[in-house]
Amino acid sequence: MDAKDAQQAAQSKAEAPRGISLTANQRKWIWIGLGVLLALRVLMIFWLPFTDTTEARYAEIARKMVETGDWITPQYDYGIPFWAKPPLHTWLSALGMVVFGVGPFGARIFILGTALGVLALLYGWARREAGRDMALLAVAVTASGLLFFIASAFVMTDMTMVLGTTAAMVGFHRGVSGEGSARRWGLLFFAGLGIGLLAKGPVAVVLTGLPIGLWILIGNRWRLLARLPWLTGLALTLAIAAPWYVAAELKTPGFLRYFIIGEHYERFVVSGWQGDLYGAGHARPKGTIWLFWLGTFLPWTLFLGVVLTRMGRVIGAFRSDEAGWYSYLTLWVLAPLLLFTPAANILAAYTLPGLPAAALLLLSLWGAVFGGAGGRTRVLFASAMAGMMALYLAVTVLAYTAPDVLNLRSDQRLVAAVEERARDAQLSVWPERSYSAEFYTKGQSRAITGDPALADLAANGRRDAVAVPNALADIAAELLGPTFDRVGKFGHNSLFIEQQAGGDQE
Repeated sequence: MDAKDAQQAAQSKAEAPRGISLTANQRKWIWIGLGVLLALRVLMIFWLPFTDTTEARYAEIARKMVETGDWITPQYDYGIPFWAKPPLHTWLSALGMVVFGVGPFGARIFILGTALGVLALLYGWARREAGRDMALLAVAVTASGLLFFIASAFVMTDMTMVLGTTAAMVGFHRGVSGEGSARRWGLLFFAGLGIGLLAKGPVAVVLTGLPIGLWILIGNRWRLLARLPWLTGLALTLAIAAPWYVAAELKTPGFLRYFIIGEHYERFVVSGWQGDLYGAGHARPKGTIWLFWLGTFLPWTLFLGVVLTRMGRVIGAFRSDEAGWYSYLTLWVLAPLLLFTPAANILAAYTLPGLPAAALLLLSLWGAVFGGAGGRTRVLFASAMAGMMALYLAVTVLAYTAPDVLNLRSDQRLVAAVEERARDAQLSVWPERSYSAEFYTKGQSRAITGDPALADLAANGRRDAVAVPNALADIAAELLGPTFDRVGKFGHNSLFIEQQAGGDQE
């Protein structure tokens, strides 16, 4: 690094916005609040059942990985490969179940670990760039936000990918800073790309490359790219991700075509995509991702709205920001929104990669527009965080005391009823598959379709239990006949249990 680069790096660091400051007492209460949030999330790990279809499906795929011992190819069903996503999140859930036993805690605890890793990266980077108070606030805003809290221990691909994209974005920014540890942080950038590729695939690289590329282009920062350890870094990315991709294609030929073309092109540009091997596309009007973002960042979306009422000061903050702090954060926030605006099939979770940056951007702009932690700021932020904690506490209590109130789509209680009343019965689910039933029966439940298949259960020579949607319970009762008792409703499904083995009736 030459003298001019060093001078620019020092100037950029000095010009970075500092934002809000806190008193020692305020810091103490924020740490207490974060501890409460963590405790509530851990309790939810134990008390919230796996819900259909997303979390229960991924949890069952991980359970099958443990049962079969196949750690290369996740399985949608026994012997059927699951090509839709790379296996990092599956590995974490499966490893958790190996260590802690097959159940919600094992499946979720290492996913929670990735969320804590995201927060640790955010805190360390924000502390260097904007001070410890801004870092602590950024963690609090991120952790208490609606989607991040839910996803922080939810068995799915997104949080593991966010660990990768956050590592890449933090590593890049610090890697091009020109300081003595720049090479180490540059390697973190490439490691983050590798993690993202193992977590969700090429989309993680796009979600990183898009904001970085625009930031370099807009600020004419091309020479910063020379500060990254490209050869060593790319080798690191390949070393992390490539072995599994090669092994997966060799073990199940056709994986790369389906995953690269189907999941990363056709899924997003073909409305109502019919090529999904494992379900159905999530068709939404194009541009819906922006509406999703407004909800997923609650309650802090409202605070951003307040900041934007002072647009003159916001524009002034951007114009005076020669370090590119605001633009880096803004592009990071916008990347998933821009990428998925033209997408035909999206989920609210697609906004997740930008939420850590949204928290830090909000706080930086709030500090620039309204100043430090005055009385009004303190009351507003404390009230919002307390309100979210109260919401999460209510959900946690209901999950333990009155789960039916939450109206969760899970067959956990139904499976428990079968084990209590008819342990010898074979559980079937009609007319569609229930992943939660499969998980809680350790793969023993089966899906049946069509009216004849349901009617045939009465004469198959074994005792059966059947789960059917509440709306179809009367139809099912007629098809099953008088040898099945309607036990009751368990969430979205009703349970029927055969009085004795089918075909043995007098």
